[in-house]
Amino acid sequence: MLNIHDIMETITMIQEENLDIRTITMGISLLDCADSDIKRSCEKVYEKITRNAAHLVSTGEDIEKLYGIPIINKRISVTPIAMLAAASGGDPVEYAKTLERAARTVGVNFIGGYSALVHKGFSAGDRALIESIPEALAVTDHICSSVNIGSTKAGINMDAVALMGKVVREAAERTKDRDCIGCAKLVVFCNAPEDNPFMAGAFHGVGEPDCVIHVGVSGPGVVRSALTKCPDGDLTEVADIIKRTAFKITRMGQLVGSEASKRLGVPFGIVDLSLAPTPAVGDSVAHILEEMGLEICGTHGTTAALALLNDAVKKGGVMASSHVGGLSGAFIPVTEDAGMIDAARSGDLSIEKLEAMTAVCSVGLDMIVSPGETTAETISAIIADEAAIGMVNSKTTAVRVIPAIGKKVGEELSFGGLLGSGPVMPLHNDRSSAKFIHRGGRIPAPMQSLKN
Repeated sequence: MLNIHDIMETITMIQEENLDIRTITMGISLLDCADSDIKRSCEKVYEKITRNAAHLVSTGEDIEKLYGIPIINKRISVTPIAMLAAASGGDPVEYAKTLERAARTVGVNFIGGYSALVHKGFSAGDRALIESIPEALAVTDHICSSVNIGSTKAGINMDAVALMGKVVREAAERTKDRDCIGCAKLVVFCNAPEDNPFMAGAFHGVGEPDCVIHVGVSGPGVVRSALTKCPDGDLTEVADIIKRTAFKITRMGQLVGSEASKRLGVPFGIVDLSLAPTPAVGDSVAHILEEMGLEICGTHGTTAALALLNDAVKKGGVMASSHVGGLSGAFIPVTEDAGMIDAARSGDLSIEKLEAMTAVCSVGLDMIVSPGETTAETISAIIADEAAIGMVNSKTTAVRVIPAIGKKVGEELSFGGLLGSGPVMPLHNDRSSAKFIHRGGRIPAPMQSLKN
């Protein structure tokens, strides 16, 4: 039963504290669009997406008006395109162009799923798809790509890791006239989830229904605002405040997801209760950590504070929704978080500290701008390090690194919108990991994979 206090509190969250639904994402299976002829396959893909998602954007807008809460993005995720490429042969970029055309027709912000799952090795279509990623991202605006190169069960496919270093580097080169934007739409995963509504890593897993609606919530500003009312409480009290706030945020996501499901006539999948920051002042995960008592994000204690935040968000959110999934926790994308941008600019936030933070947060090394001289082997080594954290800890980790072609440490890239901007961060580019990466093969799965 809602009372006037609950209603007023929600209004304040929306108007003053940046509460929003970050995305409603429609997952669409394209398995029935496979065809030996790539042109026929692309026609089926376009028809199915535009038919299922014809009213996705308008439904989101109607729900915004009904409940008065902003829904920032309307997105689509599809079956990993490498699976269709295996059946059709031909140039996988034709699928990217088809997805782009479909995105423009239905009016969504992004389509995710130009993807391949190669954690145990390459099957038909995988390598062709991966090698086409730089071109696909260069010739489209709305397509996002992901590759899963490892898992706790399978270990890490180091041949795929080596290949992805080259792909990331080439994607940066092909879009250097646009601040290397291609890399901002490409993520490399370990333990990728099948039901993630957030870009750039969203794809529609083979275990998902034919069509489904997922919701991704936000609300770092709301959590920070709640903590300002407890300046002297101990950390147990801080955790309780975050849990209660996460519950309220997630209930809004559950409400929006249920309504969208009913209106669109498709099943409701999950609420991803991740705290997703933006470059807007007051909507920062880093600022939450600083509200706990850190002078600046990146100083000693940052990893512990982030662990508390991530755990409390999950505990509070899981009670608020019947189906929680995706990534769920706290995101730390550097260029998308106002507080992290400031900490990176001042040098207080290093890639080493970010790597430690990824062991306890929702994803991984996200939106890291690196010097233009960064080699493919160094990018691969960063991917391998982050995948190892995910593999050993049985959690999802990811890397979205952007080599800033032609730029050096201290200079900046700017993407605009939710992708934000950020400084080029220093790496160990004077020390090589090339021999390690060129060994190839697989890093075996850890002992904790043997749970059966």
